[in-house]
Amino acid sequence: MKTNSNTKLILLHPSLHKQTPLPTNATTLFSSPRLSLFFLLLLFSTLLFTCTLVTTTISSTATSTSAAALSTLPPSVSKALLHYAAASNASAKPMTSAEIAAVSKALLHTPRPNFLVFGLTHESLLWAALNHQGRTVFLDENEYFISKFEQSNPGVEAYDIQFTTKVTDYPKLLSQAQAQAQTDCRPVQNLLFSECKLAINDLPNHIYQVAWDVILVDGPRGYFPAAPGRMSAIFTAAVLARSMKAGKTHVFVHDFGREVERVFSDEFLCQENLVQLVDSLGHFLVASEVHDAERAVFCRNSSSSMSSLPSSKDVGNEQY
Repeated sequence: MKTNSNTKLILLHPSLHKQTPLPTNATTLFSSPRLSLFFLLLLFSTLLFTCTLVTTTISSTATSTSAAALSTLPPSVSKALLHYAAASNASAKPMTSAEIAAVSKALLHTPRPNFLVFGLTHESLLWAALNHQGRTVFLDENEYFISKFEQSNPGVEAYDIQFTTKVTDYPKLLSQAQAQAQTDCRPVQNLLFSECKLAINDLPNHIYQVAWDVILVDGPRGYFPAAPGRMSAIFTAAVLARSMKAGKTHVFVHDFGREVERVFSDEFLCQENLVQLVDSLGHFLVASEVHDAERAVFCRNSSSSMSSLPSSKDVGNEQY
């Protein structure tokens, strides 16, 4: 038996895989104009949806932020905005914008001011709103109005006053106060114990202990002979300002063109303290005299008369 001596060498090579061409139908898929248009429309729709979603989210966030900001308004401010948006001035006699600006300026230039207001008026809610960081107290002759005002505006502080004066009595009341200027009707005193007929002494005790930064006399009624008039309100404001421990008080008298308001401002608030006249509003800046109470007087220049006051707006250069 023969042995086969021819050795055969078998070499294994890695197979070379050729790229298989795309099927004809796949090539047609991407080259079709209709399908290309479909993909473009799909891409556009996706982008449009994304933009709409982002815009809606931003809008919702802004709305929520605005609503949150409005909800942080103090209740007094919200109440005032609603009141003046719905109120009609047809039957009211509101202050002019210049008069309101004068009072507002005094309030805004005083940190957390104590504000005493004689009279419930068209502007009452405005005063409470402007001074929402301070303390505002309202005084009025009408007990019913005070009660309704407190019920409609929870949180406000208001008291009724029983006036015994009449506009027709003002000459007699003025003469009595002048005669008692060094005794019962002196400029520095605790009004709670005052015997002066012009003094308002029946308010809650704590009212007399407050250092009032701003006082507005816009009540009681004084436009007919039997009305209480503002004689007591002006005198009381003058005494409260001078009886403060220190500092100065802004005192505003509305309807300044009327005789009673002008004469009693002349006597107890004084021309030397007059800062400005704005329409029908007189603005006085009255300093404390408690440090020299024994020698205190209402007016240094007792011969002054406001009946001859100039019509210019600014009378003094006092700063707020």
